[in-house]
Amino acid sequence: MPASTPYARRVTHRYFLVMLAVGMSGGLLGPALPHLAAMTGSTMGQLSVLFTARALGNMLGSLLSGRLVDRFPGHRVIAAMLLLMAVGLVAVPFSQGLAVLTAVVFLLGLTEISVNAGSNTLLLWTHGKESPPWISGLHFCFGLGGTLVPLVLVAVLALTGHFAWAFWAVALYALLLIWPLVRLASPCPPAVREEDAPMPPADAWRLGLFLFMFSLYVGMEITFAGWVTAYATLDGMPSKEAALLATLFWLALSAGRLLAIPLLRRFSPWWVLRGCLALGLASGLALQLGWLPLAVVSLLFGLAASAIFPTLFGLSNQLMTISGRTTGLIFLAAGVGAMVVPSLAGLLLERAGTGALPLLLLTLMGLLTLALFALRARVRRTEDCGG
Repeated sequence: MPASTPYARRVTHRYFLVMLAVGMSGGLLGPALPHLAAMTGSTMGQLSVLFTARALGNMLGSLLSGRLVDRFPGHRVIAAMLLLMAVGLVAVPFSQGLAVLTAVVFLLGLTEISVNAGSNTLLLWTHGKESPPWISGLHFCFGLGGTLVPLVLVAVLALTGHFAWAFWAVALYALLLIWPLVRLASPCPPAVREEDAPMPPADAWRLGLFLFMFSLYVGMEITFAGWVTAYATLDGMPSKEAALLATLFWLALSAGRLLAIPLLRRFSPWWVLRGCLALGLASGLALQLGWLPLAVVSLLFGLAASAIFPTLFGLSNQLMTISGRTTGLIFLAAGVGAMVVPSLAGLLLERAGTGALPLLLLTLMGLLTLALFALRARVRRTEDCGG
């Protein structure tokens, strides 16, 4: 459906607002950890189980949401998940025991990824081959929500003195999105295919490469954001300065996704991805060789990483038919990368020292580059053969 139609504009705006809510919900856990530790009487180490619970919820939600969006009207699926997400957010301040809180965070992980994957799928179905700039805008809204929610928490604490109102405020915002969304008809998939029908060999090969790349990218993003502060501290940087590095990374990531919108209108996804990967390799090399201050590297790496996920997602829609099930597999692969790669980074930092992190980031960026070239070569070969 053309992007200029009133329907396309309305649903796109709804998805942007929905992704803002998902980013705010997902971004609350980290800043609220000290308050949750005090509420449950747990140590910060014990609270690490919350991240595992959220990751497991993400993985289950990836598979569940794909099947639901394929079988039922997408807006109703997203509305139901927004309702459950709001219930989880309201329940967090009442979850006095760690076991109960873990179950609630699992629910949040499941619903957040379901809304995320569903919104991405429906936006693809709305804009078709012209989706890459819109996907980048969608992911900018997600990052904006994560950037804004710590400010919401600070404001709530200043006004009320209790962290609970931050969770309740985000829950109320999510609830307010449900009625405007369900009033609009859900977009239909571009083609109907039997669920159990075998995927064409070309699509299966491309999907395998895409899943590999999404897993690598998300693992790399979470690794840099999660470990750059520890890396800088181990490397001798004062803790207060080191704490700002992750913030710089996320700010550059959000700004880069906004910048990618006009770039994807002017250039093909292939060129945008090549530019991102080239900048990522250069910034990783600068980190390895100490050419630039860590603050500059954090900004450059965030800018390099910014457009990779949304551009890859939009490109996948140009190269093969994307169903809700396919989107679920993509987000499942992303969840696996988010669990495995940061754990590997922590192990390497402990056993091999700080020099291991730049090498790991360079390796991941190099593998992404090789996978992109392999995908491009495969597409050209298929086009030359008339497939």
